[in-house]
Amino acid sequence: MSQTTATPTAVVTVPVVPLLKLGTWVVFFGLLAMLAIFFVSADQGALSLPAGNAVHEWVHDARHLLGYPCH
Repeated sequence: MSQTTATPTAVVTVPVVPLLKLGTWVVFFGLLAMLAIFFVSADQGALSLPAGNAVHEWVHDARHLLGYPCH
């Protein structure tokens, strides 16, 4: 007859992240996301940073994906 043996299971612990460190990363990525949305949505408008049409061409498909009109 066969005999079954129980194998020990590994214990997984979740690390505790202090809120101050988490908040710093949330603010950083929030500002980064706002900068990206600015370049996608408001390029070549009243607040255009670079001159010319380069930014518009770089983010053209992203503008359509997010529903911003550009033509």
